[in-house]
Amino acid sequence: MITVYGIKNCDTVKKARRWLEANGVAFQFHDFRVDGLDEATMDHLLTSVSWQTLLNKRSTTWKQLDDFRKEQLDQVIAIELMLANPTLIKRPVLIDHSTCLVGFKQADYAAHFVK
Repeated sequence: MITVYGIKNCDTVKKARRWLEANGVAFQFHDFRVDGLDEATMDHLLTSVSWQTLLNKRSTTWKQLDDFRKEQLDQVIAIELMLANPTLIKRPVLIDHSTCLVGFKQADYAAHFVK
């Protein structure tokens, strides 16, 4: 089963969901704000991509963090921050068996799903 992680009102997530629906790709949507984010889900995501790939340093949430946390950043702190603030995760995150796509690029989705 394909799972798309994100936030319902995120424009990039909306684009990805529209693309998947238009191309007949069945998926389950996991909204971080509604469904939450737990350590098991984070561990699952991190089996496919690095914490550096998941962490969105361009987000408003990142910009609002105190400089000390940013300067001390390592894997443990990054995971802690993303669990406490799921909006720090780049969106959407699509998991399809062993493949993980972070962000939405139409060409990447087409290459993965359109055979």
